[in-house]
Amino acid sequence: MADNFTAIIYPTKNLEQAKALFTTLIGEPPAQDTPYYVGWTVDGQNIGLNPHGFEQGMTGPIPYVDVDDIKARFDALVSAGAAVLQEPTDVGGGAQIATVKDADGNTIGLRSAPAA
Repeated sequence: MADNFTAIIYPTKNLEQAKALFTTLIGEPPAQDTPYYVGWTVDGQNIGLNPHGFEQGMTGPIPYVDVDDIKARFDALVSAGAAVLQEPTDVGGGAQIATVKDADGNTIGLRSAPAA
């Protein structure tokens, strides 16, 4: 998996309303539609809606970078001065996410696929 921005997750308070808006924007129904996450893939870019995002501390969209070793990259970012928002956490099926904040207050997300 190459390190690149491949997901942008938006927090939403009204999942059905947001799903309708993004379906109109993207022009097709979501590829993944669950009560805890709704997502589309457009030209390799994942666009997702998180109905629990605000409860989890999200204040706006978060870009996620896919990495092979989430713990190592997370630790390297913290060593470089990033503030911890969310330690690497399993989000189902062995996939993990983590978030940090840079010195300017920007949230950076990391995402790793399940181990093979």
